[in-house]
Amino acid sequence: MQLPEISRQQAIVICMLVLIALVAAGKLLAARQPTAQGRARIKLVGAVSSARSRLLVDVSGAVRRPGVYKLPTGSRVNDALLKAGGATKRADLTLVNRATPLTDGQQVLVPEKVTAATAATAASGGSTAAAPIHLNSATLEQLDELPGVGPATAQRIIDYRTANGPFKSVDELDSVSGIGPAKLAELRDLVVP
Repeated sequence: MQLPEISRQQAIVICMLVLIALVAAGKLLAARQPTAQGRARIKLVGAVSSARSRLLVDVSGAVRRPGVYKLPTGSRVNDALLKAGGATKRADLTLVNRATPLTDGQQVLVPEKVTAATAATAASGGSTAAAPIHLNSATLEQLDELPGVGPATAQRIIDYRTANGPFKSVDELDSVSGIGPAKLAELRDLVVP
């Protein structure tokens, strides 16, 4: 069987028609592809949002079971305390705001009560060290008693916690104007969040 002869102009027209047909077929296939990708994207977004709906919180100090716990978004400090088995008898819950909303990566530190004997020994200059000062509840006068912290720096610490919320760690003191790395190292063992 012999194919009919075609002119050069007819060959160009046939090639153009085949090219147009291939482009149209490619567009049709591409139009179907995003629906499958869209479903995969929706599944991925759902997985990410469900991962974000959980918080990891470190609960330590005077609690029955210190550790890192997963809690639902919107949980409060009280929820974290309950997850850790509750506070011990030695816990000083007056220094913990149990209604504070939690954030991912936050540490909840429950301090122990300072007994009258310990406080008296510390006040009389005995060998027992004074209890650390709580940055989130200390008064201007208490902060002023810290070494290297005068009334102006004490006021800046109070202004910082008022503007930024409670201190989550002692390292946040580095963000307070007038407290650098050297002063932070000096205060590290004398204060708690």
